[in-house]
Amino acid sequence: MAKSTKSHRKNKSPQDAKPYPEFPLTAHPSGRWCKKRKGKQHYFGPLVDWNAALERYKREWPYILEGREHPSVDSENGCTLAALCNSFLNAKRRAVDAGELSPRSWEDYHKTTDTLIAQFGRQRRVDDLRSDDFGKLRAKWANRLGVVSLKNEVNRARVVFKFAADQRLIERPVHFGQSFDRPSAKMLRKARNEAGPKMFTAEEIRRILGEADPTLKAMIFLGCNCGFGNTDIASLPQAVVDLDAGWIEFPRPKTEIPRRCPLWTETVGALRAAIELRPKAKDKGDDGLCFLTIHGRRWVRVQPSKSEAGRMAQIDALSQRFARSLRRLNINGRRGLGFYTLRYVFQTVGGEAKDPEAVAALMGHVDTSMWSVYRESISDQRLRAVVETVRNWLLAKGG
Repeated sequence: MAKSTKSHRKNKSPQDAKPYPEFPLTAHPSGRWCKKRKGKQHYFGPLVDWNAALERYKREWPYILEGREHPSVDSENGCTLAALCNSFLNAKRRAVDAGELSPRSWEDYHKTTDTLIAQFGRQRRVDDLRSDDFGKLRAKWANRLGVVSLKNEVNRARVVFKFAADQRLIERPVHFGQSFDRPSAKMLRKARNEAGPKMFTAEEIRRILGEADPTLKAMIFLGCNCGFGNTDIASLPQAVVDLDAGWIEFPRPKTEIPRRCPLWTETVGALRAAIELRPKAKDKGDDGLCFLTIHGRRWVRVQPSKSEAGRMAQIDALSQRFARSLRRLNINGRRGLGFYTLRYVFQTVGGEAKDPEAVAALMGHVDTSMWSVYRESISDQRLRAVVETVRNWLLAKGG
């Protein structure tokens, strides 16, 4: 009897049919991709089209895990979370291009939308999100964020979903439920109390000035003299600084509120020294600024990310330089202290002049009171009284 010529090759394993090792689905003998849940097979499409099967799996699996029927994607109200986030970010990018939104704010929104997609899935329908979903997201944020950061994340997420309703991407507004509330004012006050006061003593600031190079010294004097923050200083043009008269007239970049600030003699001297030592600008558009890093860049800037295409990175070299001073002087024991703390110092100490309107004008605060509607100006005498109050506190012996 002749030997059989039947092939002894082993049948190909279903595992071998996977397009890549981490592919979440399994090849079924029926010719479909599947995944088992609680003893039941769920099918997601033919083996010949693994991409379509994977997209269907991503869309339907979250509902299967919760034991719910997934909604149809063909509904006229079927806006997915990915579609919403793309539309939202494109709109905010246009606002950045128009100068109506800062690149830093756009990047914050981008991070929030990344979190939403990671939490709910790209193919999750917006109108299917429930209060329980938002409660779980808030709980995850609360486990790793402070109260202020939690408030900011909740705010940004709410802005994203409000956009969906405003743009008619969904028929009805999203209902977040009570478990997605912002932290209460009481919790914010508690967090602030636990962190301690955001203040330097006069002696601490004098120590920082004593070890600062000419550039940092001038920036610190502007923070104390005028209540300037990091971005104020990084974008300060020489054209708005009158060193001979001792005045700066410069709208606050964040609010575009006009500011007029008298300069101390110490601030004028420090500014002259810093501007004289300023390196050549790397970018022509920065050539008129008062301050540049040793590499000719802005001290605070937003630039394309080197690690993620299409993303922006916030660079704050001023905060980094100031933090190094605090570490060297062992003044960084309290949480949250940094260069921006000098604005808190100016507000707190300047308030001792008992002229809150003049303090607000110097800091560039938005004043929505009826009084501000009829106020055309604040006298130079009132402005000088505030800055001299701060100067006496900082530079007087024994202060």
